[in-house]
Amino acid sequence: MPSATTKPPVIRALARLMKAAHKDVSIGEGSAAAPPFNVKGTEVFRTTKADLLNGMQQYVFDQLGYSELAKALGLPLINLHTGDLVDVKLPGAFVFPKLTIHRALVETDLLCSVPMMKTHTLAGVTLGMKNLVGVYPGAVYQAVRGRMHDAAAEVEPSGTAVAIVDMVRANKLGLVVVDGSTAMEGNGPANGSLVPMDVILAGTNPLATDMVAANVMGFDPPEIPTFTWANKAGLRPERLDEIEVRGEPIENVKRKFARPYITPWSIARKFWAVHEI
Repeated sequence: MPSATTKPPVIRALARLMKAAHKDVSIGEGSAAAPPFNVKGTEVFRTTKADLLNGMQQYVFDQLGYSELAKALGLPLINLHTGDLVDVKLPGAFVFPKLTIHRALVETDLLCSVPMMKTHTLAGVTLGMKNLVGVYPGAVYQAVRGRMHDAAAEVEPSGTAVAIVDMVRANKLGLVVVDGSTAMEGNGPANGSLVPMDVILAGTNPLATDMVAANVMGFDPPEIPTFTWANKAGLRPERLDEIEVRGEPIENVKRKFARPYITPWSIARKFWAVHEI
C-alpha cells in the first residue's frame, strides 16, 4: 500500500548520495503480505513457500515503484525472503541465539534502514529498528513473520520488541533515515490516518534516532517496549537528554500522534495470520 510505505523519492535521494560518495548500493526488502499471494479477500496467511514469496516481493517492488527506480539508478533489488540465506550466531539473544538472514546482509559494510514514520498496534511505533522485522526471511520465519512473533511472545507480550532487538544486534545497522514526509497515526502500520509532517530524521545510532523520532510523534521513550529491551541488551542511549539533536529542535516539529490501540500478540494471532498457505 503506497500510502503506508516509505516514499521512493526518499530512497532515490539517499541512493544518489551514496553513489556520489562512490559506494556500491543495493535495495533489499522482505514485505509482509500482498494479494493474491498470501492475502485472500480480507484474510492474511502465513507462508514459507518460495514461489509465493518471490512472486509477492516482485509484485511489491513493481507496485511501489522500486523496480523502475532500481533500473533507473542501476541498482540491484534483493528479495530478503529467499535465496542465499546464512546463519548468524547471536550471543545473549532474547529469542534466537542463531538467526537466519540473507547473505547480502552479512556481506554489506553498512545497513541503512529507511522506514516511514508510523504508529504500530503491536510495537507502539515502527521506525528504524522495527523496520528490521523485514529482514526476517519468510522462507524460515514465514511471511508476516508468524514464527518470529510466536517465539518473541514467549518472552514479552508485544511479540515484536525482543525480536527487533535481536535482529538489530545481528546486523550492521549504522544509519537510520526516517521518512516523515507523510506519517501515520492511530492504528498503524496500515489502518491509521495519514499526517503531513514534512520532516526527515537521520542518525547513525539507531536507538537514538528512533527515540528522537518517537518523541517527535509525542511518545516518551519508556512508552515503547523496543527501547526498553534495547537498553536491556546494552544498547544506548537511555534518555533523550543524552542525544545531540542537530537541525530543527524537536519542539519545532513535534506533534502528538493519535495513539494506536495496543494489542498483545497473544490476542492478535487469534484473528490475524492465523492459517498457513
